[in-house]
Amino acid sequence: MSLAHLQPTYQPLSNYDNTNIAIVVANWHSEVTEKLYQGAKNVLEKYHVKTIQRFDVPGSFELSYAANHLASYGCFDAIICIGIVIQGETKHFDFICQAVSNGITKASQDNDVPILFGVLTPNNIEQAIERAGGKYGNKGEEAAYAALQMIDFQNQALHFYQSLDTDDLEIDE
Repeated sequence: MSLAHLQPTYQPLSNYDNTNIAIVVANWHSEVTEKLYQGAKNVLEKYHVKTIQRFDVPGSFELSYAANHLASYGCFDAIICIGIVIQGETKHFDFICQAVSNGITKASQDNDVPILFGVLTPNNIEQAIERAGGKYGNKGEEAAYAALQMIDFQNQALHFYQSLDTDDLEIDE
């Protein structure tokens, strides 16, 4: 079975020497989240990100609060959230997953900072291990590539906006 489709195809565009990225890591199931963190950190180091700052939280539920808190200070160009929620026998899984995904999305939109969802939602620990450096790659690496791509998007959009002739714009007052 070829895994080529699992490899990120994005090639970063920017120079990241002045880039600051936070990685928020849930400690629950640290045997998995540590591997995801290492994958993300390795990608960011490969592209010479200036600051890679790790923050730890108890579990995935706390990721959105931490990301929102960090984003509100404006010190980071992107924030990567790493965690895991394993399907159980109750609806707890559904509630936590929904809260985490909605919270991370809201924090990103409210603060205009890319906040990346590096949270695994497998049915069991074996599936999680397969996605933390196993046969399905490392989702932490994928989250880091997504962070770089979103920083590149912001830079491209900024350059576009700066190139506009403001005399040609219609502004509703």
